Amino acid sequence: MPTLKILVGTMYGGALDVAEQVKPLFEEAGYDVSVLENPSLADVSDDAPDLALFCVSTTGSGDFPGNFVSFVRELQDKSPGLGHLRYGLIALGDSSYGDTFCGAGRRLDQLLEEQGATRLDDRLEIDAMETFMADDEALPWVEGWISRQDLKVA
Repeated sequence: MPTLKILVGTMYGGALDVAEQVKPLFEEAGYDVSVLENPSLADVSDDAPDLALFCVSTTGSGDFPGNFVSFVRELQDKSPGLGHLRYGLIALGDSSYGDTFCGAGRRLDQLLEEQGATRLDDRLEIDAMETFMADDEALPWVEGWISRQDLKVA
């Protein structure tokens, strides 16, 4: 059974809620899914999943949530070496913050790319100014992501 790890960066629980809402979709598609609220780099390097999904909210002026800071520091300190990692990214933010909208998700995407990881499909950016319930956008996006030929379980 293929594995999927959902790595969550959240301040007030919104990104965790999205992770919990999309988890059953992956399970129905045949994945063994873990939701990690305090992820470490070992979760995607030493114990590499078949796929990773990052659900990350932005706090302050484009900052990472507190529970995700150590993961980002580990990632920044690593030499390129995540070429095996295939991932998706759901970034949550608030467009009223202007240039820092979804800043944490955008920065994470850049860091993962620098480490050689491969993002599958476009990054989903959910705007709290336009979407009251983030899973209203996340669920259809994940359904589309799962239906991609290269993600289907054999």
